[in-house]
Parts: sequence; structure tokens; C-alpha cells
Amino acid sequence: RLKGDVLKELPEKVEIQMLADMTEEQKRVYQASLMRLRPQVDTLLAGKNRIEVLAAITELRQICCHPTLCLPDYQGVSGKMELLMDVLPAALQSGKRALIFSQFTSMLRLIEKRLQQENIPSLYLDGETPPQERVKLTQQFNEGSCNVFLISLKAGGTGLNLTGADLVIHYDPWWNPTTEEQATSRAHRIGQTRKVEVIRLVMHHSIEEQVLSMSDRKRRLFDKLITPGEEMPTRLSDKDILSLFDGD
Repeated sequence: RLKGDVLKELPEKVEIQMLADMTEEQKRVYQASLMRLRPQVDTLLAGKNRIEVLAAITELRQICCHPTLCLPDYQGVSGKMELLMDVLPAALQSGKRALIFSQFTSMLRLIEKRLQQENIPSLYLDGETPPQERVKLTQQFNEGSCNVFLISLKAGGTGLNLTGADLVIHYDPWWNPTTEEQATSRAHRIGQTRKVEVIRLVMHHSIEEQVLSMSDRKRRLFDKLITPGEEMPTRLSDKDILSLFDGD
């Protein structure tokens, strides 16, 4: 069958982008990192130092997710985590079953801990999960053992059939839209009978908004920057990279 024919058979997919606001403490951490990193990145770009440019980008992305990811002593909360905990319990009460994707396994563990505090059972899968365990966890979820499945983005991008879910939450936006789409299609695929809702959580006034404002073509180029073994993509200008470090 042609891909177009398969798509006609799938139920509706609704995509929503939700903006989170940083807490005041989170905002202070973000701005301090931005002021420290911005001049460094100018120097790093001149030397084509891909690894350290990536480290600077990753630090800002982690602060958007939760400052604890790069500051273990951080005692505050994350505006995005609070938004997730506004959205998820209400969705579960309405009968939804959710897949939550993040690039950062440490973030998934923080979400798992918060769900435990709220008495919300969940399953967890990342790249370290053995193949047999992946099959077992997938079966458990589809059979209804619990209603939340936490999955690392790369580990969950292929090979999983999770039509038991009808809500997909992308906790942190990924550079390459195709990678996100592959993860979404774990639920929105043949065998799915319900409408699938896809929610993308985005931190307002941050590097995440800067990424999503780029064209798909540029986002794919950035994906090469953060893929192990890739060189600094030559078709990305220094201006493109520096735009991620704009303060607003």
C-alpha cells in the first residue's frame, strides 16, 4: 500500500504547542548561564569547536527542562514540570493514556519521581533497556497495566507499537522534526482506533523557542551538530548558532 492510503486509515491527530513560563528562580539561572555562555560561543565558533558549542547549547536546554539537570543543588521548581503536572493528571482523569518523550533520561527520572509523589504509576524505557524488556514493557502498557509510559526519544523512535496510548507529550523539542514524528508514530499508527493528541511543551523566551522558530531545513542541520561523529555543519552560519543565545 502507498503511504497516502495508510494515512487515510489512521484516526485524527491533533497537535498542540503549549508555552511554559520559567519560575523567577529558573529565569535567574537561565539568564546567568546565557550571560556567561554567549561570549564563550563567539570564541568557540571561531575555532570550530563543536563539542564545546554543543555543551553550551545543552546547558541552556537542560535549564529549560529543569535546572537540577545541570545544577544538582538547585532547590527550586521548573515552570515546565509544573505545566506538565497541570496537564497530565487532568488528561488521565479524562481517560487518556500517555507517552512522555524526552531526550534527557535524567529528566525522565525526575518526572518519574514526581509522578510517584502524585501516586501516578508509570513505566520507563531508555536506550539501556534490554530488547526482551522492551517487548515486555510494551505489552504491559498496551494491556493497561498503567497509563503513563516515560520513554527516551532516541530509544522510542523505532520498533515500538504503543497504540494503547492516545496522548503523546514531547517534554523537550528536538531539532529534527522527523525524529519527533517517528516517536509520535509509536501511538499514531495502524491499529490505533482513537484520536491521538500530541502536546509539545516549549519554554517561553528561551532557546527552545529559538529552535522552533527555525525552518525545518535549519533544524535538520542542527540535528547534525548534536549527532555523535558529525562535524560542525558548514551550511549553518555562525549567526544561526548565535541566534540560540539571544536573550529574549
